[in-house]
Amino acid sequence: MCASARIAERMWVVRVKRLRLVTLSVRNAGLTSFKYLRAHRLPVALKALFLQRLCRRCPAGVAGHCCNAAAQVKQGIWHVCCAATAPDGSVQNRAASGPKTRPTDRLLKLWRKANAVCFDVDCTVTVNDSLDLLAEFMGVGELVAAVTNKAMDGSMNLEAALEERLHLINCTPADIKRFIAAYPPSSRLVPGVEGLIKALQARGVAVYLISGGFRELTLPIGKHLEIPRENVFANRMNWQWDDEAGEITKLVGFDMKEPTAHNRGKPAAIAQIRQRNPYTTVVMIGDGITDLEAVQETGGADLFIGFGGVVERPVVAAGADWYMYDYQQLMDTLKRYTVAMIGSGAWACAATHIIAQNCLARDEADEFVDDVRMWVYEEKYQGRKLTEIINERHENPKYLPGVELGPNVMADPDLESTVRGADILVFCAPHQFIQSICKQLIGKVKPEAFAISLIKGMRVRPDGPQLISQAINKYLNIDCSVLMGANIAGDIGREQLSEAVIGYSNLEHAKTFKKLFETKYFNVNLLPDVVGAEMCGTLKNIVALAAGMVDGLQLGPNSKAVIMRQVSKHNCWLLPSIFIYSTFCLSTLRLCYCWKGKQSRLRAKQQRQQSWGR
Repeated sequence: MCASARIAERMWVVRVKRLRLVTLSVRNAGLTSFKYLRAHRLPVALKALFLQRLCRRCPAGVAGHCCNAAAQVKQGIWHVCCAATAPDGSVQNRAASGPKTRPTDRLLKLWRKANAVCFDVDCTVTVNDSLDLLAEFMGVGELVAAVTNKAMDGSMNLEAALEERLHLINCTPADIKRFIAAYPPSSRLVPGVEGLIKALQARGVAVYLISGGFRELTLPIGKHLEIPRENVFANRMNWQWDDEAGEITKLVGFDMKEPTAHNRGKPAAIAQIRQRNPYTTVVMIGDGITDLEAVQETGGADLFIGFGGVVERPVVAAGADWYMYDYQQLMDTLKRYTVAMIGSGAWACAATHIIAQNCLARDEADEFVDDVRMWVYEEKYQGRKLTEIINERHENPKYLPGVELGPNVMADPDLESTVRGADILVFCAPHQFIQSICKQLIGKVKPEAFAISLIKGMRVRPDGPQLISQAINKYLNIDCSVLMGANIAGDIGREQLSEAVIGYSNLEHAKTFKKLFETKYFNVNLLPDVVGAEMCGTLKNIVALAAGMVDGLQLGPNSKAVIMRQVSKHNCWLLPSIFIYSTFCLSTLRLCYCWKGKQSRLRAKQQRQQSWGR
């Protein structure tokens, strides 16, 4: 049935034998009508008649040449009408526009936030149909291929097609072993699919294989792609045991308990996957009618991406949300984060050293854009602009000399230019400047961006203190995590073993930050407590200074222990953060006996000498 711009709404109720009342609603949608009619448990002829009668009542009067209802039924997708009436009254054929090879922003968003991606196997992951190839191996290739085509275009019942194919092949377990040895999985994969699957897995996306074929042929492919056996959905062959021969000798059909053994089995398999896992977005990729069905059922996939790189099926191409011919298209659309560093002091340069390495690393996930922009407060160094020196020498000779930032780091004196288009903002500037920095960035940051603060300190206001992460969140309205640890910039720049904790409120953001910062020499732990981690990072410096004063006054360990015990006593509310990840205790211990403590000791000694001199 076609929709006209002149139609507000029509309700047609049709009573059909052996089918409940079917209510069809056409809403004022301009060029579109509702897409599919699912008619269950009816003979093909009755389904076709049902659709033809509806099309006769179509205002556009195009039922004869456009709907072709009987053919639509045979193909397994109940397109009520391919045509639509434009506002000017002309008839337009939606199928004539071709497959949707360019995804919309909504589809891209679904693809990029997918928790699980389900692949059909035959002609999607592999360059051929496994059962057809086995049939060719057994000498009955042409007969089985004809049955396969009938199943894929919807003109033959799935159960009947499987039975017929197995009957024709009539193989044994020994035949299957010989077949797998003759056609190893690595030789049958579609170009680019293995790289895509590995990239998804590296990003933490669950990958499933859902095949209308058989586990005996699909599991070797899953093993090669490092997909767990429990993530493979396929039919099982049934075998007959011969007591006299003492072995399996005959193939006697397949297990009807598997969801893929029935029509609409793939959406049923995805429904099972959803029941077992709390996935919010599931994507199905395939080439056939049965794959397209996965997105048409409640509880099925949220997005169907049709693949025509091996076989292009017109009905699938027309019905797919997004259609592509090369897996590189999907690789290119995977989300990659652009990182901006706000700050250029010693700690900012040490952190940039880590970030630049991870952005440039050639890992399978490839989640980060190679180039990293770093905002540098412009100043003179040896008569030249500091940004020019950094971009020329790839190091900051004023604040962290001798440490290479990375060839992919670009210093920029313009704050707004630095953050333009950035997905991840890393704040590492003196805490007293954060308010003015954030005010300058209001309205200049991507709404979907998120941030992390490496700043130890807080704003002290008349109405009370404010953590840096809270200030960033308030001014920019973006999620802000924190990274805190017992670290000295020079040690990290020299790639000495160090660690830190990321306090977070958004787990997905925290996982991304962990990938951005963690290296073989810099270990990162996650803690779902932004305030606790940030308070620990701030207070430990105060304690370290006090401990340094104790040393400077030449007092003993007892006095230092009193200071540390009093701090722990008055900050017991931070105990979960303190003792789970040791951000506070170990940081305090280290800093009490290292650089900041030494600086305090030196200052105390100088003050003592000056007072004695007077």
